[in-house]
Order: sequence, then C-alpha cells, then structure tokens
Amino acid sequence: MRERPLRTTVVGSYPLPGWAELAARHLDEMGPADLAELQDDAVAAAVGDQVAAGLDVITDGEQSRLDFNLSFYGFLEGIDREAAVERRLGPPGHDQRGRHRVTGELRAPGGLGVVAELERLRRIAPPGPALKASVPGPYTLSGRIAPGGPYPDRWAVAEALVPIVRAELLALVEAGGREVCVDEPSMSCYAHREDPDRLVDLFNRTVAPVAGRTRLSTHLCFGNYKGRAVAPRRYAPMFPAFLALKVDEVHLEMASRELAELDRVKDIASVADVAVGVIDVKSYWIEPPEEVAARVRSCLRYAPPERLSLAPDCGLSQTARWAARAKLGNLVAGVAAVRRELRL
Repeated sequence: MRERPLRTTVVGSYPLPGWAELAARHLDEMGPADLAELQDDAVAAAVGDQVAAGLDVITDGEQSRLDFNLSFYGFLEGIDREAAVERRLGPPGHDQRGRHRVTGELRAPGGLGVVAELERLRRIAPPGPALKASVPGPYTLSGRIAPGGPYPDRWAVAEALVPIVRAELLALVEAGGREVCVDEPSMSCYAHREDPDRLVDLFNRTVAPVAGRTRLSTHLCFGNYKGRAVAPRRYAPMFPAFLALKVDEVHLEMASRELAELDRVKDIASVADVAVGVIDVKSYWIEPPEEVAARVRSCLRYAPPERLSLAPDCGLSQTARWAARAKLGNLVAGVAAVRRELRL
C-alpha cells in the first residue's frame, strides 16, 4: 500500500476557508442540507489545495471537525458536554479549553463519525492521490475528560475509550480505508512523566484488530494548539519504548526543532517507515524548495528513500491558509528535486 519512496503527505488538519469559518458562526440558521453543503464545499477547498500542491497523500483537512479532536466528544455518551473552562482571558492556551465531566459509562453507540468523513472524501477527491483518514487515540481523547465516577484517573478514562476507538478503526478498515492515522500527540507530550511502555501497550491494544489490514500510522508531536507546544520537545523519553508501536509509519515533528534528534529516524526506520516533518507549521517563514531539499537530504543520512515520507510537522489547522498552501507547494517541489537527483 506504499506507492513510492519519498512520499509527500500530511497529518490531517487543514485551515478552514475564511468563508467557512464565518458560516460556522451561524450554524443555528442552517438546516441539515445547508450544513452538508457547507461541509462538502469546505472539504472540496482543502482537497483542491492539496491536489494543486501535488501531494501523494491527502486528507479531508478535517473540515467537519472542531479542532482535530474536540468534536469527537459530541459522539460520546456518559459525559456532560458543557465543559468548564478555567481561564477565558489572556494569551491563548490549553487551559482555555474545558474538560467534560463524567456522568456515566463512556459509550459511542453511533461511532465517531470518521467513516462518514472518509466517504465524503472519496466522493470529492479526484483519482490519483492516496486518501488518509485519522482518528485520535484513546490517551489523547482522555485528556479532555475529567476523571470521575467509575473512572478514577486518566488511565481509567483512556481504557474506557479503547473499545470505542478500536470500533471506529475496524469500521474504517471494513469501509475500505487504506490509510489510517491514529493521532496520539498526548503520548509524546507526556511520555516524559508517564510510563512509555504503558502508553505503547495501550496503543497496541487499541490498533490490534486492524494492524496489517491497512497502512497504519501514528503522529507524534509536542502540541500545536494556537501554534504552541505543551511539552518538553524531546523524543529521548519515548525511546526505545516507542519502537514497539504496531504501526507501518511513525510521523515525527522535526522542522520546528531545527531537525534536533534527527538521528532518531535511523532507529525508527529499523522497524517502520518514518514520516519526517520538514515544514514548520508554527512559523510563517515559507521554507523555499531548496531548504526542503536540504532537509530531505539530511533525512537520507539515516534512512533509505523507501522508508521515508516527508510532511509538515503537524496538522495545518493553526496556520493561515495562504501560508499552508505555499508551504505544501514548496514541500512537494523540494522533494521532487531530490527525487530527480536520485532518479526515483
């Protein structure tokens, strides 16, 4: 299911078009057909930008979601969806997003909605690029649920979410999803203070039913809400434990850290493919193609081209669309230059 070496790909999210963001403030004025049209048009815009850039792998830009994961709580039973917010004023930060209170057993009888997202993407995307769907992992989803009731701590909440995420992954595979990313940025954010082996075990049990049935990847980063990190930006605490992740590809945030710890690519490439972030989504400097090409050559010191994909560090939802469009175009141009050098 891996079409070519040095694939160009994305993590998942893409900025909403300005008109879609404006329209989203008036959802109470829309009927179901109006909302469906809004979502279709927003996905078409995100797909159009990715296809115009020339990416090998595209997503729906997560255009029908609130952030990359917050809208998933709307599918859950057993929580109070009126999340209490501790701080409303001042510079933006994670503490300005509330946590949901547990009211009963966590369930998602209707699934998490990702199959419908994939079906919409298939309907809108042109032939050619591979299509990737993404689902937040249970540890990341547990972060916005305040422990309580039958779930005394975050680990208990995460365990309750495992069968919910697992069921969504199975549904995606059964619907023909060929590429699925399990987003677990919280694992990489908090591996410095949690047991990394326990995180890996939680992840592997979640994906076990679909491992080997789809091209499975995971995304590791240090946080990107409002373009801000929330963790020590070091991969060392995660390894060697994270080498045991049961995935085909591991995505690493690298560009925002000036390619620090790039030698970690060699370790991962010994067991899986590596998607290296060579575009900094936290910066409005538009990396020129020659800079992208130089970064790709640096990656090739640690892994062969057939083990490498190139991507932005993270989802692009926190980056203005004009910059996201330019960055993706230069990503593809820079990688193409190296492919020509290697005659790939």
